[in-house]
Amino acid sequence: MDEYKIKRIEEGLTKIEFPEFEKISSDAPVFYNPHMELNRDLSILALQVFQKQQERDIDICDLFGGSGIRGIRYKNEIDGVGNVYINDISDVANQYERHNIELNNLEDIEVHQHDASMFLRMMRGKFDVIDIDPFGTPSPFLDSAGYCAGRNSLLCVTATDTSALCGTYKEPCIRKYNAKPYKSEYCHETGIRILAGFVALTLSKYAKYIEVKMSHSTEHYMRLYINVRKGSKKTDESLKNIGYINHCKHCLHRQTIMGLASSVEDVCPVCGEKLIQAGPLWLGAIQDSEFIQEMIDETENKKINTEKQALKLLNSCLLEANAPTTFYDVHKICKSLGISAAKLDLIFDEIKKEGFIAIKTHFNPLGIKTDASIKDLEKILLRLEPQQQ
Repeated sequence: MDEYKIKRIEEGLTKIEFPEFEKISSDAPVFYNPHMELNRDLSILALQVFQKQQERDIDICDLFGGSGIRGIRYKNEIDGVGNVYINDISDVANQYERHNIELNNLEDIEVHQHDASMFLRMMRGKFDVIDIDPFGTPSPFLDSAGYCAGRNSLLCVTATDTSALCGTYKEPCIRKYNAKPYKSEYCHETGIRILAGFVALTLSKYAKYIEVKMSHSTEHYMRLYINVRKGSKKTDESLKNIGYINHCKHCLHRQTIMGLASSVEDVCPVCGEKLIQAGPLWLGAIQDSEFIQEMIDETENKKINTEKQALKLLNSCLLEANAPTTFYDVHKICKSLGISAAKLDLIFDEIKKEGFIAIKTHFNPLGIKTDASIKDLEKILLRLEPQQQ
Protein backbone atom coordinates (compact mmCIF):
# COMPACT_ATOMS: atom_id res chain seq x y z
CA MET A 1 0.00 0.00 0.00
CA ASP A 2 2.94 2.33 0.59
CA GLU A 3 3.72 2.50 -3.15
CA TYR A 4 0.64 4.64 -3.92
CA LYS A 5 -0.33 8.22 -3.20
CA ILE A 6 -3.39 7.89 -0.97
CA LYS A 7 -6.61 9.89 -1.21
CA ARG A 8 -9.24 10.04 1.56
CA ILE A 9 -12.93 10.82 0.98
CA GLU A 10 -16.10 10.77 3.05
CA GLU A 11 -19.53 9.56 1.96
CA GLY A 12 -22.41 9.66 4.38
CA LEU A 13 -20.95 8.58 7.73
CA THR A 14 -18.12 6.62 6.17
CA LYS A 15 -14.53 7.50 5.30
CA ILE A 16 -12.29 5.49 3.01
CA GLU A 17 -8.81 5.69 1.55
CA PHE A 18 -7.64 4.48 -1.84
CA PRO A 19 -4.83 5.08 -4.35
CA GLU A 20 -5.20 8.23 -6.44
CA PHE A 21 -5.71 7.65 -10.16
CA GLU A 22 -5.88 9.92 -13.22
CA LYS A 23 -9.17 8.69 -14.63
CA ILE A 24 -11.94 6.29 -13.68
CA SER A 25 -11.26 2.95 -15.32
CA SER A 26 -10.84 -0.73 -14.55
CA ASP A 27 -7.06 -0.14 -14.79
CA ALA A 28 -7.03 1.82 -11.51
CA PRO A 29 -5.12 -0.08 -8.77
CA VAL A 30 -8.27 -0.03 -6.61
CA PHE A 31 -11.58 0.93 -8.17
CA TYR A 32 -13.57 3.84 -6.74
CA ASN A 33 -16.06 5.88 -8.78
CA PRO A 34 -17.10 9.21 -7.20
CA HIS A 35 -19.87 9.60 -9.81
CA MET A 36 -21.68 6.60 -8.29
CA GLU A 37 -22.29 8.30 -4.94
CA LEU A 38 -25.98 8.80 -5.80
CA ASN A 39 -26.18 5.09 -6.66
CA ARG A 40 -24.72 4.18 -3.26
CA ASP A 41 -26.94 6.69 -1.42
CA LEU A 42 -30.07 5.25 -3.03
CA SER A 43 -28.82 1.77 -2.17
CA ILE A 44 -28.54 2.75 1.49
CA LEU A 45 -32.18 3.82 1.42
CA ALA A 46 -33.38 0.75 -0.48
CA LEU A 47 -31.55 -1.74 1.75
CA GLN A 48 -32.81 -0.02 4.89
CA VAL A 49 -36.40 -0.28 3.64
CA PHE A 50 -35.84 -3.96 2.79
CA GLN A 51 -34.31 -4.62 6.23
CA LYS A 52 -37.30 -3.06 8.00
CA GLN A 53 -39.66 -5.17 5.92
CA GLN A 54 -37.78 -8.31 7.00
CA GLU A 55 -37.87 -7.25 10.67
CA ARG A 56 -34.51 -8.94 11.31
CA ASP A 57 -30.81 -8.52 10.66
CA ILE A 58 -29.82 -8.98 7.04
CA ASP A 59 -26.58 -10.37 5.58
CA ILE A 60 -25.21 -8.55 2.52
CA CYS A 61 -22.88 -9.47 -0.34
CA ASP A 62 -20.92 -6.69 -2.07
CA LEU A 63 -19.77 -8.74 -5.05
CA PHE A 64 -17.28 -6.25 -6.55
CA GLY A 65 -15.73 -4.57 -3.53
CA GLY A 66 -13.08 -2.30 -5.06
CA SER A 67 -12.17 0.17 -2.31
CA GLY A 68 -14.86 -1.40 -0.09
CA ILE A 69 -16.93 1.80 -0.02
CA ARG A 70 -20.27 0.12 -0.80
CA GLY A 71 -20.07 -2.80 1.62
CA ILE A 72 -18.53 -0.68 4.38
CA ARG A 73 -21.25 1.95 4.06
CA TYR A 74 -23.88 -0.78 4.26
CA LYS A 75 -22.50 -1.99 7.57
CA ASN A 76 -21.81 1.49 8.92
CA GLU A 77 -25.00 3.30 7.89
CA ILE A 78 -27.85 0.77 7.76
CA ASP A 79 -29.58 -0.41 10.93
CA GLY A 80 -30.06 -4.14 11.39
CA VAL A 81 -27.18 -5.41 9.26
CA GLY A 82 -25.63 -8.69 10.36
CA ASN A 83 -22.63 -9.81 8.32
CA VAL A 84 -21.30 -8.07 5.22
CA TYR A 85 -19.22 -10.05 2.72
CA ILE A 86 -16.98 -7.98 0.44
CA ASN A 87 -15.51 -9.83 -2.52
CA ASP A 88 -12.91 -8.74 -5.05
CA ILE A 89 -10.52 -10.84 -7.11
CA SER A 90 -7.77 -8.21 -6.69
CA ASP A 91 -5.30 -8.71 -3.83
CA VAL A 92 -4.57 -4.95 -3.73
CA ALA A 93 -8.30 -4.21 -3.45
CA ASN A 94 -8.55 -6.72 -0.59
CA GLN A 95 -5.77 -4.90 1.26
CA TYR A 96 -7.57 -1.56 0.99
CA GLU A 97 -10.90 -3.12 1.92
CA ARG A 98 -9.40 -4.44 5.17
CA HIS A 99 -7.68 -1.10 5.79
CA ASN A 100 -10.94 0.82 5.31
CA ILE A 101 -12.85 -1.54 7.58
CA GLU A 102 -10.33 -0.76 10.32
CA LEU A 103 -10.49 2.94 9.48
CA ASN A 104 -14.20 2.90 10.34
CA ASN A 105 -13.79 0.64 13.40
CA LEU A 106 -16.21 -1.95 12.06
CA GLU A 107 -16.69 -5.64 12.77
CA ASP A 108 -18.63 -8.47 11.12
CA ILE A 109 -17.27 -7.68 7.66
CA GLU A 110 -15.51 -10.50 5.81
CA VAL A 111 -13.16 -9.85 2.86
CA HIS A 112 -12.93 -12.54 0.17
CA GLN A 113 -10.83 -12.95 -2.96
CA HIS A 114 -12.69 -15.04 -5.52
CA ASP A 115 -14.03 -14.97 -9.03
CA ALA A 116 -17.43 -13.30 -8.64
CA SER A 117 -19.54 -16.13 -10.07
CA MET A 118 -17.64 -18.79 -8.14
CA PHE A 119 -18.07 -16.82 -4.92
CA LEU A 120 -21.85 -16.70 -5.37
CA ARG A 121 -22.03 -20.44 -6.06
CA MET A 122 -19.92 -21.19 -2.98
CA MET A 123 -22.27 -19.15 -0.79
CA ARG A 124 -25.68 -20.40 -1.90
CA GLY A 125 -28.51 -19.11 0.29
CA LYS A 126 -26.09 -17.18 2.52
CA PHE A 127 -27.15 -13.64 1.61
CA ASP A 128 -30.31 -11.61 2.10
CA VAL A 129 -28.95 -8.96 -0.30
CA ILE A 130 -26.72 -9.48 -3.33
CA ASP A 131 -25.33 -6.29 -4.85
CA ILE A 132 -23.86 -6.63 -8.34
CA ASP A 133 -22.15 -3.40 -9.38
CA PRO A 134 -19.53 -4.39 -11.98
CA PHE A 135 -17.48 -2.31 -14.40
CA GLY A 136 -19.59 -2.99 -17.50
CA THR A 137 -22.28 -5.61 -17.94
CA PRO A 138 -23.75 -7.66 -15.04
CA SER A 139 -24.88 -10.34 -17.50
CA PRO A 140 -22.18 -13.00 -16.81
CA PHE A 141 -22.94 -13.00 -13.06
CA LEU A 142 -26.73 -13.18 -13.05
CA ASP A 143 -26.98 -16.95 -13.45
CA SER A 144 -24.85 -17.47 -10.34
CA ALA A 145 -26.86 -14.77 -8.57
CA GLY A 146 -30.05 -16.66 -9.42
CA TYR A 147 -28.53 -19.86 -8.05
CA CYS A 148 -27.38 -18.11 -4.87
CA ALA A 149 -30.35 -15.83 -4.09
CA GLY A 150 -32.65 -16.85 -1.25
CA ARG A 151 -36.43 -17.15 -1.54
CA ASN A 152 -37.12 -13.65 -0.20
CA SER A 153 -33.99 -11.69 -0.95
CA LEU A 154 -33.03 -8.42 -2.59
CA LEU A 155 -30.98 -8.39 -5.78
CA CYS A 156 -29.40 -5.03 -6.69
CA VAL A 157 -28.04 -4.83 -10.24
CA THR A 158 -26.11 -2.07 -12.00
CA ALA A 159 -25.39 -2.03 -15.73
CA THR A 160 -23.02 0.53 -17.24
CA ASP A 161 -23.14 -0.86 -20.78
CA THR A 162 -26.00 1.47 -21.69
CA SER A 163 -24.90 1.78 -25.32
CA ALA A 164 -25.83 -1.89 -25.77
CA LEU A 165 -29.04 -1.82 -23.75
CA CYS A 166 -30.22 1.38 -25.45
CA GLY A 167 -29.59 0.06 -28.95
CA THR A 168 -26.58 2.10 -30.07
CA TYR A 169 -24.83 -1.25 -30.53
CA LYS A 170 -27.43 -3.92 -31.26
CA GLU A 171 -25.24 -7.04 -31.50
CA PRO A 172 -23.69 -6.74 -27.99
CA CYS A 173 -27.19 -6.46 -26.51
CA ILE A 174 -28.32 -9.60 -28.33
CA ARG A 175 -25.16 -11.40 -27.23
CA LYS A 176 -25.24 -10.34 -23.57
CA TYR A 177 -28.97 -10.06 -22.86
CA ASN A 178 -30.54 -12.30 -25.53
CA ALA A 179 -32.75 -9.40 -26.59
CA LYS A 180 -32.98 -7.01 -29.52
CA PRO A 181 -32.89 -3.34 -28.50
CA TYR A 182 -34.14 -0.34 -30.44
CA LYS A 183 -32.74 3.19 -30.22
CA SER A 184 -35.94 5.19 -29.84
CA GLU A 185 -36.72 8.30 -27.77
CA TYR A 186 -37.59 5.96 -24.87
CA CYS A 187 -34.54 3.70 -25.31
CA HIS A 188 -33.42 4.11 -21.69
CA GLU A 189 -36.72 2.68 -20.48
CA THR A 190 -36.40 -0.09 -23.05
CA GLY A 191 -32.91 -0.80 -21.70
CA ILE A 192 -34.20 -1.07 -18.12
CA ARG A 193 -36.92 -3.45 -19.33
CA ILE A 194 -34.44 -5.58 -21.31
CA LEU A 195 -32.25 -5.88 -18.21
CA ALA A 196 -35.22 -6.75 -15.98
CA GLY A 197 -36.48 -9.27 -18.53
CA PHE A 198 -33.07 -10.93 -18.72
CA VAL A 199 -32.93 -11.19 -14.92
CA ALA A 200 -36.45 -12.68 -14.84
CA LEU A 201 -35.67 -15.29 -17.51
CA THR A 202 -32.31 -16.16 -15.95
CA LEU A 203 -33.75 -16.66 -12.47
CA SER A 204 -36.77 -18.61 -13.75
CA LYS A 205 -34.67 -21.74 -14.32
CA TYR A 206 -34.27 -21.89 -10.52
CA ALA A 207 -38.06 -21.47 -10.03
CA LYS A 208 -37.48 -17.91 -8.82
CA TYR A 209 -39.38 -14.85 -9.95
CA ILE A 210 -38.85 -11.12 -9.67
CA GLU A 211 -40.70 -8.11 -8.30
CA VAL A 212 -39.03 -4.87 -9.37
CA LYS A 213 -39.14 -2.50 -6.39
CA MET A 214 -37.38 0.47 -7.98
CA SER A 215 -35.39 1.20 -11.13
CA HIS A 216 -33.71 4.19 -12.70
CA SER A 217 -31.49 5.24 -15.57
CA THR A 218 -29.01 7.91 -14.51
CA GLU A 219 -26.13 9.32 -16.56
CA HIS A 220 -24.02 6.36 -17.68
CA TYR A 221 -25.75 3.50 -15.85
CA MET A 222 -29.00 1.67 -15.10
CA ARG A 223 -29.93 0.30 -11.70
CA LEU A 224 -32.54 -2.25 -10.57
CA TYR A 225 -33.69 -3.22 -7.06
CA ILE A 226 -35.40 -6.58 -7.33
CA ASN A 227 -37.18 -8.68 -4.72
CA VAL A 228 -36.44 -12.33 -5.53
CA ARG A 229 -39.24 -14.76 -4.66
CA LYS A 230 -39.51 -18.53 -5.11
CA GLY A 231 -42.15 -20.93 -6.44
CA SER A 232 -42.57 -22.67 -9.78
CA LYS A 233 -46.24 -21.74 -10.33
CA LYS A 234 -45.71 -18.08 -9.47
CA THR A 235 -42.59 -18.03 -11.62
CA ASP A 236 -44.62 -19.34 -14.57
CA GLU A 237 -47.22 -16.64 -13.93
CA SER A 238 -44.57 -13.95 -13.60
CA LEU A 239 -43.06 -14.81 -16.98
CA LYS A 240 -46.30 -13.64 -18.61
CA ASN A 241 -44.80 -10.17 -18.04
CA ILE A 242 -42.18 -10.93 -20.69
CA GLY A 243 -43.01 -9.58 -24.12
CA TYR A 244 -42.13 -7.09 -26.84
CA ILE A 245 -42.54 -3.43 -27.79
CA ASN A 246 -43.55 -2.67 -31.37
CA HIS A 247 -42.49 0.77 -32.64
CA CYS A 248 -43.25 2.67 -35.81
CA LYS A 249 -40.49 5.13 -36.62
CA HIS A 250 -42.68 6.72 -39.28
CA CYS A 251 -45.65 7.88 -37.16
CA LEU A 252 -44.22 7.15 -33.63
CA HIS A 253 -47.03 4.71 -32.73
CA ARG A 254 -45.97 2.02 -30.26
CA GLN A 255 -47.68 -0.99 -28.70
CA THR A 256 -46.82 -3.80 -26.30
CA ILE A 257 -47.26 -7.54 -26.87
CA MET A 258 -47.37 -9.73 -23.78
CA GLY A 259 -45.88 -13.21 -23.90
CA LEU A 260 -42.49 -14.58 -24.87
CA ALA A 261 -43.81 -16.64 -27.80
CA SER A 262 -46.66 -14.36 -28.88
CA SER A 263 -47.17 -13.50 -32.53
CA VAL A 264 -45.86 -10.04 -33.39
CA GLU A 265 -47.49 -7.64 -35.84
CA ASP A 266 -45.34 -6.39 -38.70
CA VAL A 267 -47.51 -3.52 -39.96
CA CYS A 268 -48.36 -0.34 -38.10
CA PRO A 269 -52.15 -0.14 -37.51
CA VAL A 270 -52.00 3.67 -37.70
CA CYS A 271 -50.01 4.40 -40.87
CA GLY A 272 -49.35 1.02 -42.48
CA GLU A 273 -45.55 1.29 -42.30
CA LYS A 274 -43.33 -1.55 -41.04
CA LEU A 275 -43.11 -2.00 -37.27
CA ILE A 276 -39.80 -2.52 -35.44
CA GLN A 277 -39.66 -4.90 -32.48
CA ALA A 278 -37.62 -4.65 -29.28
CA GLY A 279 -37.39 -7.54 -26.85
CA PRO A 280 -37.97 -9.88 -25.24
CA LEU A 281 -38.19 -7.54 -22.27
CA TRP A 282 -40.07 -6.99 -19.00
CA LEU A 283 -43.50 -5.39 -19.45
CA GLY A 284 -44.48 -5.63 -15.79
CA ALA A 285 -44.06 -2.90 -13.21
CA ILE A 286 -40.60 -1.33 -12.93
CA GLN A 287 -41.50 0.91 -9.95
CA ASP A 288 -43.21 -0.02 -6.66
CA SER A 289 -44.91 3.04 -5.15
CA GLU A 290 -45.00 1.70 -1.57
CA PHE A 291 -41.33 0.74 -1.59
CA ILE A 292 -40.26 4.06 -3.14
CA GLN A 293 -42.35 6.08 -0.67
CA GLU A 294 -40.58 4.26 2.17
CA MET A 295 -37.24 5.13 0.57
CA ILE A 296 -38.32 8.79 0.48
CA ASP A 297 -39.29 8.60 4.15
CA GLU A 298 -35.88 7.12 5.00
CA THR A 299 -34.07 10.23 3.74
CA GLU A 300 -35.05 11.90 7.02
CA ASN A 301 -33.07 9.26 8.94
CA LYS A 302 -29.94 9.07 6.79
CA LYS A 303 -27.01 11.37 6.10
CA ILE A 304 -26.61 11.37 2.33
CA ASN A 305 -24.72 14.04 0.44
CA THR A 306 -26.90 13.68 -2.66
CA GLU A 307 -30.20 14.12 -0.80
CA LYS A 308 -31.63 16.79 -3.13
CA GLN A 309 -30.83 14.78 -6.25
CA ALA A 310 -32.00 11.54 -4.64
CA LEU A 311 -35.36 13.00 -3.60
CA LYS A 312 -35.95 14.49 -7.04
CA LEU A 313 -35.32 11.11 -8.67
CA LEU A 314 -37.35 9.14 -6.12
CA ASN A 315 -40.35 11.46 -6.40
CA SER A 316 -40.23 11.17 -10.17
CA CYS A 317 -40.08 7.36 -9.98
CA LEU A 318 -42.97 7.43 -7.50
CA LEU A 319 -45.16 9.26 -10.02
CA GLU A 320 -44.15 6.79 -12.74
CA ALA A 321 -45.16 3.75 -10.66
CA ASN A 322 -48.60 3.42 -12.25
CA ALA A 323 -47.80 4.99 -15.59
CA PRO A 324 -48.13 3.28 -19.00
CA THR A 325 -45.17 1.59 -20.66
CA THR A 326 -42.94 3.87 -22.80
CA PHE A 327 -43.35 7.63 -23.25
CA TYR A 328 -43.52 10.28 -25.95
CA ASP A 329 -40.96 13.02 -26.56
CA VAL A 330 -42.92 16.23 -27.23
CA HIS A 331 -40.26 17.81 -29.41
CA LYS A 332 -39.94 14.70 -31.55
CA ILE A 333 -43.69 14.71 -32.28
CA CYS A 334 -43.68 18.46 -32.99
CA LYS A 335 -40.74 18.03 -35.35
CA SER A 336 -42.64 15.35 -37.29
CA LEU A 337 -45.63 17.73 -37.51
CA GLY A 338 -43.45 20.68 -38.51
CA ILE A 339 -44.70 22.87 -35.67
CA SER A 340 -43.17 24.52 -32.60
CA ALA A 341 -43.93 23.03 -29.20
CA ALA A 342 -46.20 24.66 -26.66
CA LYS A 343 -45.04 24.96 -23.05
CA LEU A 344 -44.77 21.54 -21.46
CA ASP A 345 -47.08 22.32 -18.52
CA LEU A 346 -49.74 23.53 -20.95
CA ILE A 347 -49.47 20.29 -22.92
CA PHE A 348 -49.81 18.21 -19.75
CA ASP A 349 -52.90 20.18 -18.69
CA GLU A 350 -54.53 19.75 -22.08
CA ILE A 351 -53.87 15.99 -22.15
CA LYS A 352 -55.49 15.64 -18.72
CA LYS A 353 -58.47 17.76 -19.80
CA GLU A 354 -59.03 15.22 -22.58
CA GLY A 355 -59.31 12.51 -19.92
CA PHE A 356 -55.90 10.90 -20.45
CA ILE A 357 -53.07 10.16 -18.05
CA ALA A 358 -50.11 12.57 -18.29
CA ILE A 359 -47.05 11.91 -16.14
CA LYS A 360 -43.50 13.23 -16.34
CA THR A 361 -40.66 10.72 -16.48
CA HIS A 362 -37.14 10.72 -15.07
CA PHE A 363 -35.95 9.13 -18.32
CA ASN A 364 -36.40 12.34 -20.32
CA PRO A 365 -37.26 15.92 -19.22
CA LEU A 366 -39.40 16.29 -22.38
CA GLY A 367 -41.08 12.90 -21.98
CA ILE A 368 -44.78 12.31 -21.32
CA LYS A 369 -46.09 8.98 -20.09
CA THR A 370 -49.67 8.80 -21.26
CA ASP A 371 -52.41 6.45 -22.40
CA ALA A 372 -53.27 8.85 -25.21
CA SER A 373 -52.53 7.57 -28.71
CA ILE A 374 -50.11 9.28 -31.06
CA LYS A 375 -53.10 10.64 -33.03
CA ASP A 376 -54.63 12.07 -29.84
CA LEU A 377 -51.34 13.77 -28.99
CA GLU A 378 -50.97 15.19 -32.49
CA LYS A 379 -54.45 16.74 -32.31
CA ILE A 380 -53.64 18.34 -28.94
CA LEU A 381 -50.27 19.68 -30.07
CA LEU A 382 -51.73 21.09 -33.30
CA ARG A 383 -54.51 22.76 -31.32
CA LEU A 384 -52.04 24.34 -28.91
CA GLU A 385 -49.54 25.46 -31.56
CA PRO A 386 -51.35 28.63 -32.67
CA GLN A 387 -51.24 29.91 -29.08
CA GLN A 388 -47.50 30.34 -29.58
CA GLN A 389 -47.91 32.84 -32.44
